[in-house]
Amino acid sequence: MKRSLAGAALAAMLLLGGCASMSSDECLMSDWHTVGYEDGSRGYAADRLGSHRKACAKHSVAPDLRAYQAGREEGLQQFCQPSRGFSLGASGGQYGGVCNDYLEPAFLEAYRSGYHLHNLRSSVNSSSYQIEAKQRELKDIREEMRSKEAALIGKDTSTEERILLLADLKDLSERTGQIDSEIYLLIDERARREEELASYERALAGSRY
Repeated sequence: MKRSLAGAALAAMLLLGGCASMSSDECLMSDWHTVGYEDGSRGYAADRLGSHRKACAKHSVAPDLRAYQAGREEGLQQFCQPSRGFSLGASGGQYGGVCNDYLEPAFLEAYRSGYHLHNLRSSVNSSSYQIEAKQRELKDIREEMRSKEAALIGKDTSTEERILLLADLKDLSERTGQIDSEIYLLIDERARREEELASYERALAGSRY
């Protein structure tokens, strides 16, 4: 179906804005078939129309329900494809159960594959983040140790202060040992997760997604 220029302009605004509400101009110039198509192609639930109705009521404009629903159904045909399901899952997006019984099985299979890939990537990133956090903690502790070591040999440091500094240095030294062990375990864990991710990516290489 050929879209009007007004409808195309509205679609562009929706793509750029991504907002639930519509402005006065958008409501007044709406091609509701196009609005429905754009919402369907993005996988929005049917209650998306309620947001449009509420926004446009402020401008005395009522949506064309029949045109919107027809457009949304066409948009859903585009959205409910396995490739879109995989992309949605791989980006960590949530599926709102909008596909019909005919299209949903293949869509869900692809979505779950993509979401598993997303989880594997997130696990690797989480391990890297934890390693970096431990490395920063280790760096801070070593800087603190250098400061206390300098104070320990300072000529103005009293005997009582030296005793406290030595106790602090002992605790900090033990903590650095703990962190080193934690970093080692995290690096090992990340390596396992990276291999699991690589294995899954190899398995996906021959898929239709």
